[in-house]
Amino acid sequence: MLLKNRTILVTFATHWAGPEICDGLIDEGALVVCQDPDFADRARAEAFVAGRANLTAIADESPAEIMAAALATLGHLDVLVNNDAFPAIRAPVESADPQDFRDAIEALMVFPFKMAGAVVPHMKARKAGKILFLTSASALNGLANYSMYAAARAGANGLAKSLARELGRDNIQVNAIASNYIENPDYFPPELLANKEAYAKMVKNIPLGRLGKPQEAAHLVAFYCSDRSDFITGNIMPFSGGWA
Repeated sequence: MLLKNRTILVTFATHWAGPEICDGLIDEGALVVCQDPDFADRARAEAFVAGRANLTAIADESPAEIMAAALATLGHLDVLVNNDAFPAIRAPVESADPQDFRDAIEALMVFPFKMAGAVVPHMKARKAGKILFLTSASALNGLANYSMYAAARAGANGLAKSLARELGRDNIQVNAIASNYIENPDYFPPELLANKEAYAKMVKNIPLGRLGKPQEAAHLVAFYCSDRSDFITGNIMPFSGGWA
């Protein structure tokens, strides 16, 4: 198994490809804590972990509390997967609301920055660790009328590259997966995928001619969480079927 007994924390696990990522990590032998504020609803938490061995759901919201809850369950932490999500608001720059931009920055840059700060002391003490940011390929290509979202994602990519240089001597690898056109309910809801005309128009932009599967994202995440990525840091991996 690629991740046998590796301890992993996944934030905002109900979003993007979070459920499939958790499944993929568990299938490779990892012990996983999945965090999401929605898990404050006990029924939702129980439904999420049902049938998934070696998976614990937590609802803590502050980075310090999330880290403390993860350590209470896992004992130590090998990998942080920052699975941050925020609506991609369509707005031309002349009419965009600066508050929407601030909110995107808070969710997609500031929160993962704080999460890194919460886990790094533990990883430094162990002289080992990995931090993986799940960002967006919109930051690589740019996206007309979505400048707030693309800019916030670009900031997270810059954070990953800077932390890679900062933490490399402590044997902590920091990377990002910059995705687009992956099937998920946050950005590509079922009703959009069911519209054949809209789908055909959308995939014209993708050299591979289709959307990616969330399970494919899970495979890539598992690789970056494994020891096979030990000599990779500061990498921003485009994951968009050739779009970026």
